[in-house]
Amino acid sequence: MSVTASTPSFADDTPGRAPGLVLGIESSCDETGVALVHASGQGVPRLEAHALHSQIEMHQAYGGVVPELASRDHIRRVLPLATQVLAAAGRSLAEVDVVAYTRGPGLAGALLVGSGVACALGAALGRPVLGVHHLEGHLLSPFLSADPPEFPFVALLVSGGHTQLMRVDAVGEYQILGETIDDAAGEAFDKSAKLMGLGYPGGPALSRLAETGDPAAFKLPRPLLHSGDLDFSFAGLKTAVLTQARKLGDALESRKPDLAASTQAAIVEVLLKKSMAALRQTGLRRLVVAGGVGANRELRQRLNAACLVARVRVHYPELHLCTDNGAMIAMAAAMRLQSGRAQAGRDYSFDVRPRWPLDAIDT
Repeated sequence: MSVTASTPSFADDTPGRAPGLVLGIESSCDETGVALVHASGQGVPRLEAHALHSQIEMHQAYGGVVPELASRDHIRRVLPLATQVLAAAGRSLAEVDVVAYTRGPGLAGALLVGSGVACALGAALGRPVLGVHHLEGHLLSPFLSADPPEFPFVALLVSGGHTQLMRVDAVGEYQILGETIDDAAGEAFDKSAKLMGLGYPGGPALSRLAETGDPAAFKLPRPLLHSGDLDFSFAGLKTAVLTQARKLGDALESRKPDLAASTQAAIVEVLLKKSMAALRQTGLRRLVVAGGVGANRELRQRLNAACLVARVRVHYPELHLCTDNGAMIAMAAAMRLQSGRAQAGRDYSFDVRPRWPLDAIDT
């Protein structure tokens, strides 16, 4: 990849000005993603091209993500993916106006790879850079869809170790209504799958197996379903799955589809009921679902049915953009710059924030 610096096409010190062409790099865990998003005026930025490499096959032998291996693989993948994206969009590197990257949360070593590459590219091009919050990327990812939402809305963010309900009034204006106090929904899927011996990645495997099972076969708990608040807790469900698996003993193998379906039903019911309660509490008529668990077919079907009855619009990212990807990072950067909530800069020193609460995004 050749790098040729040229005169920037926009003034990055002008808050709220359209950022132009944004290159986004995602490397927070076990997916390397690169994307180009173009923003002009105040309309929704447009995705020009994106590419993604998943490390699932590499980590399967270990039953989970190995951080050092993840970091090394990001190093191998990020520049070839950037070249691929530029070619697909018919763009040159010199046309990039802003380089955005995931600053956190995530695995420290993996975040350092994307941050380092992004800041090096920015310095070589003389372009400003912007660190992006990974969860804000997921939160705004439905704006990449053919049916983007409008503010304000309630957001159900179900990504990896995070399960949160938020009121979203604008870019950067987020009020947390409820969140997990222990295991998140994604962790409940993955840990339950591991207890059933389904391997890695567990969540998708459990969901596939659940399609052939009976969701009413086992009576599993719905933690905090009637708590009166919007918080979540899934650690007790995981314990109940473990207890049920032990009770089944040798019969577990033949009953796995039923146990998987019952586990999924418990998780989905809690997410559904809490989301509908958040809509009632806020009085809003629009729901956005984002994050990896947002791709779950059962969850989408149940939410679609409930929102139809309640006359609520529900929005999701495209299925291929539910996992970690560069498109959501480029989009979040473009929207933050466009709204004046952030300012890209030419200080190419960087740090990463492996632990970075969403409510501390501007600190």
